[in-house]
Amino acid sequence: MADIKKPSTKKIPQRRCVGCGEHFPKGELVRVLRTPEGEVTLDLTGKKSGRGAYICKKSACLKKARKSRRIESSLECSIPDEVYDRMEEEISHG
Repeated sequence: MADIKKPSTKKIPQRRCVGCGEHFPKGELVRVLRTPEGEVTLDLTGKKSGRGAYICKKSACLKKARKSRRIESSLECSIPDEVYDRMEEEISHG
């Protein structure tokens, strides 16, 4: 008797928002990246090399994470205001 293969279901990676703490599919979140060189930037592709923190596309979550410095804690570095401004812009347009 031949083995019957089940159709594979692709697992969708889940990530936790540093603002609200809820889990979301990776593609629904904005990734903040600290590159190996120490630069902090947004990684909209989710594929760049470096340490990442994820935030959902709600301005309240970003405000909460910024106030409590959760993104800085996750990335283990300080974040310039320009990066926060870019995140706000991305979230409001996303």
